[in-house]
Amino acid sequence: MVSGDQSNAVTAAGRRAVVLLSGGLDSTTAAAWAAQEGWQLAALSVDYGQRHAVELTCSRRVAAALGIHDHVVLTIDLAAFGGSSLTNHAVDVPKGRSAETIGEGIPSTYVPARNTVLLSLAMAMAEARQAEAIVIGVNALDYSGYPDCRPEFIDAFRNLAVVATKVGVEGTPIEILAPLQHMTKADIIRLGTSLGVDYGLTTSCYDPRHTGEPCGACDACLLRADGFAAAGLADAAIAKPGPA
Repeated sequence: MVSGDQSNAVTAAGRRAVVLLSGGLDSTTAAAWAAQEGWQLAALSVDYGQRHAVELTCSRRVAAALGIHDHVVLTIDLAAFGGSSLTNHAVDVPKGRSAETIGEGIPSTYVPARNTVLLSLAMAMAEARQAEAIVIGVNALDYSGYPDCRPEFIDAFRNLAVVATKVGVEGTPIEILAPLQHMTKADIIRLGTSLGVDYGLTTSCYDPRHTGEPCGACDACLLRADGFAAAGLADAAIAKPGPA
């Protein structure tokens, strides 16, 4: 169950929010949830040098499908720092890990401080747009073990929003909404399906083929496949070729 969904349905109508939109399954579901709750959405996607840059094409398609016209795609080169197999092609992306292994420890696909950077950019955009909330699709149940997906991180960033912005100091801090935080991947997929999400527009793969098709063996592909199987649904992204 999405926490706070009933109250937000009442209070969100007409209010503005910035959604961090990667083009993946979780961020797309979070965006669809926010739109259904009545938030007027702007979207932020970030080209940070990720090897799976096909997700940026997906983010544009998702934004168009959701009717989000204010979509900023920002470039910031986290690859210059290194430290992750997602930004360094010389480092292999882990493949074929078991469900029991995924989530144990922090894998090489962790990008140092990525969600801190992304949320900071979203906070700047939200304050500039006079938006009252940021929507992020982080999940701490069926995930790869990243420290910046945990509830403790989101709570810490909520505290930062209070002290680090003009609106926060003036008493109206930007809300950080993480509606999928405590949901399984299957429940996220069921929620998105109930909201009419076309998952064929999305990608989750960390190491896609040159055609954009998923590799089927990285952690993100395996978690996605397990989620669809547990939800008893077919993955539309498998049934059609990925974006070029």
